[in-house]
Amino acid sequence: MALRVVGLLIRQELSGLANKKSVRMISTSRGPNCAKILEHSPNAHLNKTLLDRYTRLKYDPKYVQATYVWIDGTGENVRLKDRVLDYVPKKPEDVPAWQYDGSSTYQALGGNSDMKLMPRALYKDPFKAGENDVIVLCDTYQPDGKPTASNHRAAMQDAYNRTKDLEPWFGIEQEYTFLDIDGRPLGWPVGGFPGPQGPYYCAAGAQNVVARDIAEAHAVACLYAGVQFAGTNAEVMPAQWEYQVGPALGMKCADDLWMSRYILWRIAEDYGVVVTFDPKPMEGNWNGAGGHCNFSTKPMRAENGIKAIEQAIEKLSKKHDKHIKAYDPRGGKDNERRLVGRLETSSIDKFSWGVADRGTSVRIPRGVADAKKGYLEDRRPSSNCDPYAVCNAILTTCLLDE
Repeated sequence: MALRVVGLLIRQELSGLANKKSVRMISTSRGPNCAKILEHSPNAHLNKTLLDRYTRLKYDPKYVQATYVWIDGTGENVRLKDRVLDYVPKKPEDVPAWQYDGSSTYQALGGNSDMKLMPRALYKDPFKAGENDVIVLCDTYQPDGKPTASNHRAAMQDAYNRTKDLEPWFGIEQEYTFLDIDGRPLGWPVGGFPGPQGPYYCAAGAQNVVARDIAEAHAVACLYAGVQFAGTNAEVMPAQWEYQVGPALGMKCADDLWMSRYILWRIAEDYGVVVTFDPKPMEGNWNGAGGHCNFSTKPMRAENGIKAIEQAIEKLSKKHDKHIKAYDPRGGKDNERRLVGRLETSSIDKFSWGVADRGTSVRIPRGVADAKKGYLEDRRPSSNCDPYAVCNAILTTCLLDE
């Protein structure tokens, strides 16, 4: 039986199914393979409406709540803290630099742990009450002024500064998976599995789709914040989704991807649901999750730009190992679980490319091949990649020959 999802409340209709042995069933009953969805998630049981009474309170509009967000030492998670300003910032440079305790974020020892936050991008805050409240995306620096080990933004900024005349655009397809608090994909039966892949991709219907309300809330919040959000869809594995950011010039796509991840984590937190960007959350015959990166330059977008696209692919083919190391936060170890040469992935050991082929390292979309101009899609980045590291690797390989 295909996957059942959040909101199955009519216990009477399920009571006749509870004693069946199939593990392809989700039920709210107490059978050995069944459990209540989000039964043990504290956030799912908090009364979110209580916050409304406080967000309706009015305070002097000159005060602005600024939420500083940065990447921690894992290279794949973010931290945040709030600061009240007595003016409305218009650009990142208007927001003061700040510091944080790096010994609590895997970035420093306790004896010298004041790490510096440098504001780099500004977004409207969809979570705070004030109309001028902002989120400040920052990169991080050690006490000696050098970038922290997880700060790949500084290197990408340098590469972009040297290639901006070519107007590099990036667009990233971010796949992710909803989990219950116990680590199961949301709605999957305990100790069992839903029906095989096939009906879930871009699907509709309660038997196929999990938590669409979170995905749609995320889209609205990103658009409000100023993220260049391009779209969203249910993915091949049940409880798996995708959204797209870009295309955008230079640093914006990578900045926006980190901000969109933060917004997704925060919305899912309200629902009591866990979001994972793990590239292979379920072993076996289930699709993994990627962070496919679309890339183009001004010459690629011009008439007969296919020649520039093919030249870039040739350069990428000669630097495969470099890119595999840059495309997940563990130097390729995460992608070893995902890039297995099947389930719409290429082999991690060998570079390949093709037109409209989702089993290759780099794909030229059919529309690009027909128009003989456009962009390429690098399908190797993992879903938990650092977009700054991915974009930097592409810029240095394709445009700087490094």
